[in-house]
Amino acid sequence: MSTLISTTDLPALDDAGLDLLFRKGRTSNSFSAEPVALETLRDIYDVAKFGPTQANSQPWQLVFLTSDEAKVRLLPHMSDGNRAKTGTAPVVAIVASDADFNEHMPEVFPHAPESKDWFGDLENRREVAKFNVGLQVGYLITTIRAFGLAAGPMTGFDNAGVDAEFFAGTNRRSHVIINIGHPGENPWFDRLPRRAFEDAAEVL
Repeated sequence: MSTLISTTDLPALDDAGLDLLFRKGRTSNSFSAEPVALETLRDIYDVAKFGPTQANSQPWQLVFLTSDEAKVRLLPHMSDGNRAKTGTAPVVAIVASDADFNEHMPEVFPHAPESKDWFGDLENRREVAKFNVGLQVGYLITTIRAFGLAAGPMTGFDNAGVDAEFFAGTNRRSHVIINIGHPGENPWFDRLPRRAFEDAAEVL
């Protein structure tokens, strides 16, 4: 029998943890040559996968590019401003949605195997997958930082070209590309402003 945990029992991150993940966490625009181990990528995934998604659907599909040969396939599809830094990152992750995620629902939502049929036709499944992968991208970026690495998320690329190169013949669609590694020379731009609580939120 599972035991409910009182909210008073939940730990909280200290200031150092909050700084690492958010307040001082930055998008890196350059990367050193220091490699990232495959085991580290597995560890990052094994943490980020626990972020919540609709009905635990987990519709993302990840492709980690670690070899020069793999990156060469991607670089022609990157925008001019993103191509050079992507070429120097030790790992480049393509984060895609899989509109056939419903096929895995009996496995990931086993108490309701009929959930496979909850998400409608292909067009509707694409929308569900896109939304939930947006959540998963956030979890992945935060987890990369938690492991002491820098993340460089980008949407400046030719999605159709990437999909043809890496996902031909499937219902997978690329959404975000994330450079992963240790920061290189002059990696940070100036911090841009964030909206104030009073502007972005209301309390009713």
